[in-house]
Amino acid sequence: MKTRDLILISIFAALIAVGAFIRIPTPVCPVTLQILFTTLAGAVGGAPVGAVSVLVYILLGLVGFPVFAGGGGIGYIFQPTFGFLIGMIIGSYVTGKICCGGKSEMKRLIIGCILGLVPVFAIGTAYNCFITSFYMKSQSVLTVMYYCLLPLPWDVVLCVLAAYIAKRIGKI
Repeated sequence: MKTRDLILISIFAALIAVGAFIRIPTPVCPVTLQILFTTLAGAVGGAPVGAVSVLVYILLGLVGFPVFAGGGGIGYIFQPTFGFLIGMIIGSYVTGKICCGGKSEMKRLIIGCILGLVPVFAIGTAYNCFITSFYMKSQSVLTVMYYCLLPLPWDVVLCVLAAYIAKRIGKI
């Protein structure tokens, strides 16, 4: 990796950590700005930089730094929202592959950013359903799915914003 890539990874890992604390609480999954920064990491840095940025962020949290929305430490793996973090690695990679695979057109950036949401919500919702419904046995699968998919419109707006920012940064 080049020095530029390492700097971008550090910046985006820090921004993702900050985005975890800017949140709107909901019953199951809080709405945060993490999607904005993970999507932006993939759209600006490309697939490897985006995925590694999210991975560095997750590793920092698992080591014990309180960078997650609910704290930190290895026990966070058993939190229902941990699946969204795993999905963000793949989502950032997908976004980077689509957005940085050709000419930087706004349409391509928006499509890439929105398609990056698919693995985030697929993995996050499945993991949340498993932990909440089967491991903790606290809520039904349908209730968990409803609350997990509730932030989807907000995250689509954040993806469009990320595409716009990526387009502007691309010119610089």
